[in-house]
Amino acid sequence: MKLGVLMDPLASIRPHKDSTLAMLLAAQARGHTLFYMEMADLWLADGRPHAHMRRVRVRDDARDWYSLEEPATMPLDTLDAILMRKDPPFDTEYIYATYLLERAAGAGVLVVNHPRALRDANEKLFTAWFPQCCAPTLVARDAALVREFIDTHGDIVLKPLGGMGGESIFRIVRGDPNTNVVIETLTAHGTRFAMAQRYIPEIASGGDKRILLIDGEPVPYALARMPAPGEHRGNLAAGGRGQGVPLSERDRWICAQVSPALKEKGLLFVGLDVIGDYLTEINVTSPTCIRELDREYGLDIAGDLIQCIEKQVEANRT
Repeated sequence: MKLGVLMDPLASIRPHKDSTLAMLLAAQARGHTLFYMEMADLWLADGRPHAHMRRVRVRDDARDWYSLEEPATMPLDTLDAILMRKDPPFDTEYIYATYLLERAAGAGVLVVNHPRALRDANEKLFTAWFPQCCAPTLVARDAALVREFIDTHGDIVLKPLGGMGGESIFRIVRGDPNTNVVIETLTAHGTRFAMAQRYIPEIASGGDKRILLIDGEPVPYALARMPAPGEHRGNLAAGGRGQGVPLSERDRWICAQVSPALKEKGLLFVGLDVIGDYLTEINVTSPTCIRELDREYGLDIAGDLIQCIEKQVEANRT
């Protein structure tokens, strides 16, 4: 098949750990033709989306991992599938891109993940559809409500709704003298929503687990991201250390609760974040941790994903 990928600049990735590169390597190994795009390459004319695409070949080489051909202008609907792997921030430009991709999806292109689902399923807020899986949570821009939440639970985390990689996640305990300034910063003085969650102390011993699901089915191992000393965030981008762990019964129960909604929305590749017994985020934009789990357990997660995409593309054709 002809497989497009929309992503951040390929030259800027860290190849030894990049999940998008793992997907491209798996697709190329299975004989598919790869086309590379960045956000600026997209455009729409008379309702039909196009892009300046470049044929790309990839290698599993930390110093020389790709080659690009000259760009060619093509309608997106000449592709069989598109991987939407643009990292957050989930801003208005990201949303505009999903509209262009949705036009391609309407013409029969399989977009992973589905553009409408990317708009609907905010990675923080989407957890609200599964309250039975979550620790006490508040989404608000009213500082008084946030302070009341802190008083009730004593120890919380406060984070923006559009970040990634542990960006701007604060831990606040009752009586913290920085409480007001943190709330003011994250809510932009009451003009922006933020999420507060009761702090889950199990992150110190069990880490922040990333569970990957392909078409609703979980990979049997998670990557527990352990916080660095003196740090409350387990994100690898914030200095966390990854450690593979088998899924627990509670992990599998959470996956079973979430899976039907993922399949219904066309969210083919998703990463759940679980701390202790609780679901904290549902990552749908560009989930990572493929390469770490593959190395530790001898898996081929990207290959499994590409095989799933092949089946759906074939179903679309027939």
